[in-house]
Amino acid sequence: MNFIRKIGLSLILFVLFAGQFIPSLGETVHATTETKEVGNRGIVYIIPVEQNIERGLEKFMERGFEEAKSMDASLIVLEINTPGGRIDTAEEIGALIRQSEIETVAYIHGNAASAGSYIALNADQIMMAPGSMIGAASLINGSTGEYITDPKLISYWKSKLAGAAELNGRNSKIAEGMADLDMIVEMPEINYTKSQGDIISLTSDQALKVGYSEQTAKTVEEAITFAGYSTEDVFRVEHTFSEKLAEFLTSRVVMTLLLFMGIAGVIIELLVPGFGVPGILGIAGFSLYFFGNSVAGFAGSETWILFLIGIVMLVIELFIPSFGILGLIGSISLIVGVVRAAYSASHVALSLGIAIVSAIIVIIIVANVFKKRGIWNRFILKDTLSKEMGYIPTASKDSLLGKEGISVTPLRPSGTALIDGERVDVVADGEFIDTNSIIHVVKVEGSRIVVESIVK
Repeated sequence: MNFIRKIGLSLILFVLFAGQFIPSLGETVHATTETKEVGNRGIVYIIPVEQNIERGLEKFMERGFEEAKSMDASLIVLEINTPGGRIDTAEEIGALIRQSEIETVAYIHGNAASAGSYIALNADQIMMAPGSMIGAASLINGSTGEYITDPKLISYWKSKLAGAAELNGRNSKIAEGMADLDMIVEMPEINYTKSQGDIISLTSDQALKVGYSEQTAKTVEEAITFAGYSTEDVFRVEHTFSEKLAEFLTSRVVMTLLLFMGIAGVIIELLVPGFGVPGILGIAGFSLYFFGNSVAGFAGSETWILFLIGIVMLVIELFIPSFGILGLIGSISLIVGVVRAAYSASHVALSLGIAIVSAIIVIIIVANVFKKRGIWNRFILKDTLSKEMGYIPTASKDSLLGKEGISVTPLRPSGTALIDGERVDVVADGEFIDTNSIIHVVKVEGSRIVVESIVK
């Protein structure tokens, strides 16, 4: 019996131990290859920073830091290779790193350019792989690709870089020289003076000599060892399926296709009701667009609300004409929702423009092909009132044209007249005609008989 208990307890312990390394569907932390080294045996978390710096990365890193804290990790390694990105997002990530109670190491194995250098400078230690670089943090307009020359913005960004450098006793002038073209910075350690028009970017060897790197490490495991930790319990925070899907959906080409599919699909379904497929594709396009931007951290709940209000307003306009007011409000709400859900207004402007133009072309083609099934046919009377269907047409009054009669009632302007012994509904031609006046018929338009007074 004791033997069975021992076997059962061993199996339970094995399952619990194995569960730490076999993540369930949707989990994001995975064990890396173990390399046993002498050092502190705390848990080490590796968080990759290997994409453009935008709000999606911020959300991903927040999750990584929260998981590391919940696991009582002793060290967080930021594995950096990024061309840079949004400064505001880099500031948020920098604050996240500074406020963490867990020791942090920035391991640069590619480029820590622009905003990436700011993120690295906020870490407790910086280690670099051979051939990597840090710096080149000048401000660039994301839309035009040109340098930003606004002195206030440059001064602000320089102060942020300098402050991050000073956190760990680094030369703040070097950090400022990474952003300011006009500065002159002397670096005697590497026998180099930055002149006006240059931007500082440091190789791994140069960074080591000027104090912008603690060690040169060939691998992240080496960096962990140099930091004084064992590589026995190393976990890497991986992107979830949703995050990977969001990254794909928020790429410019895919985003443009989704907007095109959403705009064209919904409008075609409204114009050609009952078809089904365009409506499904339209809803799917908009849903994927908002889903991707929501998971990436770009879109809030207000963007969905604005979008739904826009769709409802456009539908109401189709059935309750409001002289375009509801349609205008709906269009504005829809566009604002789409724009606010994106990475930035400039990021989505081109995609939205291409999608709208393409959708209009497709809508015109589809409207012509299916014009007999269109929603506009609901407002057109298509039934024919013929004798064959049992309808008796009104007798023609053309024979009364030119005939005279007497007004039976005052004509103001309509009334009754007696013509050829028959009481007929008539209309005076622009004048009041009193009772018992002599009139004659000047025009017959279907059942409308127009008369004038004859003075005798």
